[in-house]
Amino acid sequence: MQAIVKRGCDHVFFIGFLGAGKSTLARNLGRMFNRRYVDTDRLVERTQGRSVTEIFNTDGEARFRELETQILESLAHERSLLVSCGGGIIETPRNIELMRSMGYCVYLEGDIDDSLRQIRRRDTRPDFRSEAHARRLLEHRRPLYEQAADMTIDIRGRSFIEVSYDCAGILLERGLL
Repeated sequence: MQAIVKRGCDHVFFIGFLGAGKSTLARNLGRMFNRRYVDTDRLVERTQGRSVTEIFNTDGEARFRELETQILESLAHERSLLVSCGGGIIETPRNIELMRSMGYCVYLEGDIDDSLRQIRRRDTRPDFRSEAHARRLLEHRRPLYEQAADMTIDIRGRSFIEVSYDCAGILLERGLL
């Protein structure tokens, strides 16, 4: 099967809410298929020399979203990346356009309970203010994730290993790994 290549890129972007396991999935698949994986939040931190929380607190969310867009744009010259995206990357329409033009978007769909169970350090999550706020944020973002997604994987009540094998099978079937 021919792999899907858009504008010279064939990245797989993992999107979803806080604690959905995007970074773990990208890392697991990277190891399974000897493919490079990156995390947009970590790339922003590396370029700025500050944590996401510090950027949010000092410069604001709007500036962080600009930096996210710059990071996505910088991935256009790369090939075959597995990209774990920050939970709010879909808040910027340009980011959805960029991801869709450079590759394939996999939405890890879960409930707020899945996220709450996985988030160990809430203080490092700048858009997690309270459980009630997180619930509202997920409901706001859910249609944006769905709009951006080429594929959705239900993560509810499943282990990271189960999700990794399921996702690997589907991506292999579609010629993306």
